[in-house]
Amino acid sequence: MRSFVGGVGAVALVLVGAVPVAAAEGGNDGFTIRDPRITESSGLAASRAHPGIYWTHNDSDDGAHLYAVDSGTGKTVATLTLSGVGAPRDVEGVSIGPDGDLYVGDIGDNLGGTWDHVWIYRLPEPKQLRDRTVKATQYVVKYADGARDAEALMVHPKTGRVYIADKQRDGGGGLYEGPAELSASGTNTFRRVADVDLWTTDGAFSPDGRQLLLRGYFAATAYTWKGGRPVDPERADVPFQRQGESVTYSPDGTTLMYGSEGRGSEVEPIEAPGAEVGSTPSKSPSKQGSSEEEGSDAAAGDGGGGDGGLTRSAVVIALIVAAALGLKRLFRKG
Repeated sequence: MRSFVGGVGAVALVLVGAVPVAAAEGGNDGFTIRDPRITESSGLAASRAHPGIYWTHNDSDDGAHLYAVDSGTGKTVATLTLSGVGAPRDVEGVSIGPDGDLYVGDIGDNLGGTWDHVWIYRLPEPKQLRDRTVKATQYVVKYADGARDAEALMVHPKTGRVYIADKQRDGGGGLYEGPAELSASGTNTFRRVADVDLWTTDGAFSPDGRQLLLRGYFAATAYTWKGGRPVDPERADVPFQRQGESVTYSPDGTTLMYGSEGRGSEVEPIEAPGAEVGSTPSKSPSKQGSSEEEGSDAAAGDGGGGDGGLTRSAVVIALIVAAALGLKRLFRKG
């Protein structure tokens, strides 16, 4: 997704201000992505093989590349070039399966949900971090109910099943489940299994597979994962960011790592909902400005299911800016 820099999110940041990131224990600190090549970080996944490393990628026009970023320094320590796949169109998500493989979602649709298929790429996470070309498997994906624009790809850490959450501004979004095993030789049909009342830009499963977190630009929703379905939604804290496009759990599951697009973008840590008592939160939820009123329109386009990321004042500011500049222009793709 593009053409959002300088829009509602950016102005709200300047007028309201962001809470400084506090240091966290266990390698769950926030960090700044230093690589000048990474200007549209649209997905984020915590490495399992390399502690402190986070995988990310650009949105589009960057080729088939993945970047391994060291959270201690913010520097890229390895660049993977994917072979065996076509030219990516709109890469929006990355996740790691129980097999240790990286799954990359070329699932965005800059034409607003008109492509008759999208792709998922799968490749092994390298044991050694260095620049290299890695052969990937490409899967063709279609939706049972027609083309969708999506930015969130999640692989369940226990079952290995792949899920996609589409991006709908009107609260009509959904969670789609892939087949038990992806087929490289045929079409993989994803079927809607739950409604999502959020303008979803990314999502992640907790490491134990018991929770699903979906985020939007201004809001996030945490679900309990039960019987292969999301239940009991609750608001989750989300930071003010210029263009909040990514999220993943820290390896220990106590912290949500929220990322944003833009050159020199910040990855900001916030305590995960239900984190174990005694764990050190990366940022106090009380400082995140969660709305005190149920049903407030804090999402400003994110839907009413997860409005915990904005204060009332931020909502008003965002709406004023949106009215002045025009939502259509702010969220224009391409």
